[in-house]
Formats: sequence, structure tokens, C-alpha cells
Amino acid sequence: MTETVKLAGVTKAYGKFNAISDASYVLNAGENIALVGHNGAGKTTMIKLMLGLIRPTHGKVLVLGEDPAAGQFAARRKLGYLPEHVSFNMALTGRETLAFYARLKSVPLKETAALLDHVGLSHAADRRISTYSKGMRQRLGLAQALLGKPAVLLLDEPTTGLDPALRKNFYDLLEVMRAEGTTILMSSHALTELENRVGRVIIANRGKVIADGSLDDLRHIARLPVRMRVSLTQGDKAPLCPQQNLRIAWQKTGFATFETDVPTEEKIGFLQSVIAQNHNIADIDVIAPTLDELYAHFLTDREAAE
Repeated sequence: MTETVKLAGVTKAYGKFNAISDASYVLNAGENIALVGHNGAGKTTMIKLMLGLIRPTHGKVLVLGEDPAAGQFAARRKLGYLPEHVSFNMALTGRETLAFYARLKSVPLKETAALLDHVGLSHAADRRISTYSKGMRQRLGLAQALLGKPAVLLLDEPTTGLDPALRKNFYDLLEVMRAEGTTILMSSHALTELENRVGRVIIANRGKVIADGSLDDLRHIARLPVRMRVSLTQGDKAPLCPQQNLRIAWQKTGFATFETDVPTEEKIGFLQSVIAQNHNIADIDVIAPTLDELYAHFLTDREAAE
């Protein structure tokens, strides 16, 4: 894998307060990563370090092989960034604004029309930004972040103000960029939305990285139970309990539908037993722990350890 971003033992202190404490991880080309954590977890500070807007107090940050806080950061044109709260000159039109950023990044102006279309702003391209809604300004911010097909794309709450159709278009576009080698880091609170959109999750808490890996990796580490949902063809009686040692507690969740939690290491044996002992099964769903549940687990686990 080609390394694009590296944080090595990074601490960022403001007086006696550490916004980031000894954070270390590497981002690679062609990765789509979610950076998640509550407000104050250090997500925005990490992004500012990658952009070179602030310097680490200790440790090293490298972006595309360079120090982003150096005076001449040649890789800056290969970065795309969308802040959580965008701000533009309200007197300019959407087209003029995107053209301004294109010139800053030495990007051909012909790219701007396609990007305005991608984010659903073609119809408003020649309107002043003062007439744009908050969601429209967010979409314009997204368009400027995508200018020039950046090698590293840093997105802070990128889908705020996007309707479901535009969100799908946005994620489809990101997937194309990822497949072409772009590193995409998204900071967001919308965990359910990110769950099937990223290949890796970094969880931050109080300035520290407390978990890092794919969803499967995090599920393996957390060892949370899986939820089994069994739908029967008829009847109000719960499915027969296949293994007495599991202490199964069925919960009725719908007409002839029951759910229970099963330790992950027991799920195969449990499934086999349920199928063997119940002949009126219409359907079975195995529901793995969600990103929301994993996030809550790692936060609780870390706080308990402290």
C-alpha cells in the first residue's frame, strides 16, 4: 500500500490541555476511512494537523511525504478539504466561487460545470450565494473540495444538508475516487450512514485513538453478541431453545417474530440447532453489531479502564 498520511506519536497541547495525545496511525491510497468520536474527541484537530493549519506539540505529521506545516507545502494542491461549517463570499455566484477555487488550485475551469452538476447545483450556478440555503452552501463546499481529483480528501460532516438522492450520488462519486487511489477521511456523527460506506474506522476519545480497523476487525475485538431474528410461519410460541447452557431469552418483536442475543462464538451452533428443532421457520436473520454499538462499546470500555 502507498502511504499518504502518517501521524506518529502526535500530541497537540493548548497549555496544560491535550487536544490530541500520542496519536499514531497511517492512511493509505485507496482507503475510505471514518474518523468518529464525540464533540471534543480531537477529530477536527487531527484534520487541522493534516492540513498544516496547526503544528503538533510533539510527534510528526506527514502528508504525501511532506510536513504540512512547512512554509512551502507543495502537496497542498493535492488535498481536498470540506470543513463542517463552510463560508463563502455572499456576493459571488456559485459558478464564480468554484472558478475562484479552481484558479487557486490550478485546475481547468471546465471541471467546475461537472462538479456543480454532481452536487445538484447546476440550476443555481449563476445565483448569488446570498440566495443559497445552508444545504446548498454545503453542496458548494463539497464541490470545491473535489476540485482537481485530490490525492487526499478530508471531509468534516460532509453530507449535512444533502437529501437522500444527493447523498447516494456523493458516496458513489467517492467510491469512484477511492477506486482510483484517493485517500478519503470522513469525520462524522452519522455512524449508521457510514457503516456500509467505509472500509476502516478510527475511533477517537478525549484526544486518543482507542480503536482502529475494519468493522470486522472491531467486531472481533469487541466480541459483542449477535442478534438472531427468527420469523415463524405461525403461532405465538417462541422457538424451541436449542442449547440449555445459553440461557436464551426470546423477545417477541412482531407477528410470529422473535429475537434474542447470542454470543458470537455460539452463533453457528445456535443456528443449526434452531433449524433442526423448529419446523415452522419462515426466515432467520443474523444481525451483526452495528457501528453505533461498537462505538458505544469502545467508549465505555475505555472509560471503565480509566
